[in-house]
Amino acid sequence: MMLFDRRALRLTVLLQIALAILPLSCAAAAHAQDWTYRVRPGDTLWDLGTRYLKPTVSWEELQNHNAVANPYRLPPGQVLRFPIAWLRVEPVPARVVAVRGQVEVSGDGGSTAAAREGMHLPIGSRIRTGADASITLAFADDSRLLLRENSELQLDQLSSYGATGMVDTRLRLQRGRSSSRVTPAQGPASRYMITAPTATSSVRGTVFRVSAGQDGDPAATEVVEGRVQVGNQHGQRMVAPGQATLSASATQAPAPVQPLLPAPGLDPAQLRLEPLPLLAAWQAVPQARGYRVEVVRADAPDILLFARNTPDSSIRIDDLPPGRLRLLVRAVAADGVEGQDSAHDFQVPDGLPPPLTTAPLHGQILDQAHPRFAWAQVPGAAGSVLQIAREADFRPPLAERRTDATRLRSPVALAPGDYYWRVASVDAQGQAGRYGQALPLRISDAPPEPGLQPAQAGRGQLTLRWQAGAEGQRYRVQVDRRGDFSAPLLDRETTAPEITMKQPWRGGTLHVRVQYIDDDGYAGPFSTAQQIRLPCKLCYGAGAGALLLLAL
Repeated sequence: MMLFDRRALRLTVLLQIALAILPLSCAAAAHAQDWTYRVRPGDTLWDLGTRYLKPTVSWEELQNHNAVANPYRLPPGQVLRFPIAWLRVEPVPARVVAVRGQVEVSGDGGSTAAAREGMHLPIGSRIRTGADASITLAFADDSRLLLRENSELQLDQLSSYGATGMVDTRLRLQRGRSSSRVTPAQGPASRYMITAPTATSSVRGTVFRVSAGQDGDPAATEVVEGRVQVGNQHGQRMVAPGQATLSASATQAPAPVQPLLPAPGLDPAQLRLEPLPLLAAWQAVPQARGYRVEVVRADAPDILLFARNTPDSSIRIDDLPPGRLRLLVRAVAADGVEGQDSAHDFQVPDGLPPPLTTAPLHGQILDQAHPRFAWAQVPGAAGSVLQIAREADFRPPLAERRTDATRLRSPVALAPGDYYWRVASVDAQGQAGRYGQALPLRISDAPPEPGLQPAQAGRGQLTLRWQAGAEGQRYRVQVDRRGDFSAPLLDRETTAPEITMKQPWRGGTLHVRVQYIDDDGYAGPFSTAQQIRLPCKLCYGAGAGALLLLAL
């Protein structure tokens, strides 16, 4: 066991030495070359030395290196060679372009701060992203790196060679995943390198993704554009566009390249990009264990707005910022390698916000086939659009109606069951803004219960009372002897939740029902008929007369 531990320790040390030597060997090769400059009218060696050379290197050395006879008269078009080792090197912090979710940045001193847009990160900074979080960095030559969720990155080297356009960017991906869009190299010393725990990826201008390996998956380098060299002390691989290589261990060379899985075909019949929520479905890729779905800015695809891994071949996205956006869907292979992207651009309008809804309440149960929906007025809105659907994704809506009012009855009769409704504001140009939350609603076929109180009789009158409805409602009351209400004793409308009528002389059973009528005239169904038993006044009178005759 001790021998095994020693061998493992020796391999770890060798790997660390190799990873440290690789950038230095690349730097030594670059330093052995010259950067070339084509002379422009008015250039002098003194000016060029001040602009490009280190303070310790004189312009006379540049004169000797190029065998220039007259340093003050340089022919336009002449090519001058600048040794890379003589060039001015300046640190250039990385700039935070965009932040999504919880992202922390720590420096060499150990202090930690939340990342924010516009922040400048020096060499040695360590970046950690939380779940459902990402950060986009820009480097000296405007190369971009997108660090995805649950990832950690260290900025090992961030420098530029003065005004030459050459930059040296070296990063260490310790866990998680990154995507890079690298500006083409401007000279022999330009360098962009990402070191993962098992291999280093070096490029001179390309679009590629690097994974550090996690959850049992090996580290991977996936190339979208250009070419990437991936290697460690055991071997090198050149990865072309549409290919990937896996690095399972630092003790083994990267695996032979393999093709990326093809882009999933988006289903046009299942694609709804406007209005939100976004709905998309795609054809399943047989070799895929799942899919990666992203939404980025169309003009800046390294700025991530939404990201999710899903085992399904469809997705719903409820909220996105306005602008020209791009939907990306790629298959994920069994080894964790992400494939080619399906891309679709779309526009999320920067319209009015959704109005505040007031009725019906969330999850309310109504007994009306044509319920009335009400909402507030958004400043600047010229109208509204109401949608009703059986499903929360509104695909398709059961009803859709525009109105310049802030309340509207369902334009279609709703059978008993569950529904969803939502409202969007419409501006003066007729452009609908974002829809609000999908609110559940249930339509019941049970008749309303008015909560009829016990009848009160006295002085030849009968008073009926019931539960009050909403503000502005009135009531229609019917009283009937037989219960079929074909010829009611009373059929009256009232604005108060009570009514007084002449008490019938003949007792027995009365049937009573109430109908609620809204302020716009919409009449709901009658309530279930309730029974009232009355004593017989005539019988009381006849009995009293008989007693009087007996007394005589």
